[in-house]
Amino acid sequence: MIWDSFQSTLLGVLQIFILGAAGYVLVRKNVLGQEGLNMLSRLVVEVTLPVLIFCQLIKDFKFNLFPEWWIYPLMSIVIMLFGFLLGWLFSGFIKGAQRKMQFLSLIGFQNSGYLPLGLIAAILPSSKTGPMFIYLFMFLLGFNLMMWSVGVYVLSLHESRKFEMGSLFSPPVISTLISLAIVFFGLNAFIPEVVLKPLRMIGDCTLPLALFVVGGSLSLTHVKHVDMKAMTLIVLLKLVIMPLAGLWLVMRFGFPELMGLMIIMQLAVPPATSLSVIVRHYKKEDLFISQGILIGHIVSLITVPVFLSLYFGLSRFP
Repeated sequence: MIWDSFQSTLLGVLQIFILGAAGYVLVRKNVLGQEGLNMLSRLVVEVTLPVLIFCQLIKDFKFNLFPEWWIYPLMSIVIMLFGFLLGWLFSGFIKGAQRKMQFLSLIGFQNSGYLPLGLIAAILPSSKTGPMFIYLFMFLLGFNLMMWSVGVYVLSLHESRKFEMGSLFSPPVISTLISLAIVFFGLNAFIPEVVLKPLRMIGDCTLPLALFVVGGSLSLTHVKHVDMKAMTLIVLLKLVIMPLAGLWLVMRFGFPELMGLMIIMQLAVPPATSLSVIVRHYKKEDLFISQGILIGHIVSLITVPVFLSLYFGLSRFP
């Protein structure tokens, strides 16, 4: 059972890898330069992903069908705090204040959106992708708020800066809040199909474009001298210990299947690529953010299928 789950999950991860590799090659060959990649990233974050969120919530979300929706934003905060706690316990092996902060960020923040989007589409039957997408968007509501507040605070070494309130309310967050309000007041019943159909077509572009962005971003990662001690710790903590702890927790307390899958998935995926964006934005030296992102994504090609297949096999996920 576990071996069958591993094979199917590995095939799903390979599909994601192929799309990411296409983005990597396009940027590496300068078919899509850095400016083009930045524009593509903005297109996903500001247009296609918010539209996908809107269409999915308008179509499938109802408060009475998803009474536990509020758990997922809280779950994202708990997972982040768990990562920071685990990183803090081992931060004594990392010397220097800025290096410690970057180490903690790599453990605390994961690629919580783009990779799970691809995984959900690749490994779940169509009957479960709709609800799982909704849970993911609820999770991202909390994650994005934490990434662009706590993440910025930590990586900028809590220097005195004007707090960028606007960064908390990114287009995906705004889209989620507006969609929830529309559903709450029942206004979604008045949105005509002639409007929704082209919006769905735009939203459907999100997955391949998002994985192009991930692959292209990794191609811009420059690793000169690898800090083996830090990278070993990051791989062990982020890609082994955290998903192992999640697997024990889910099996021990018998979480609902999709909630359990979300926990395992979010604990198993590699560090967030947006960490490098924050470091560049605040003009901080990239001591090993890029190393952690690149090596984490490479190693996760094996660790993600392992932990997802263990969950599918042990939980007898249908």
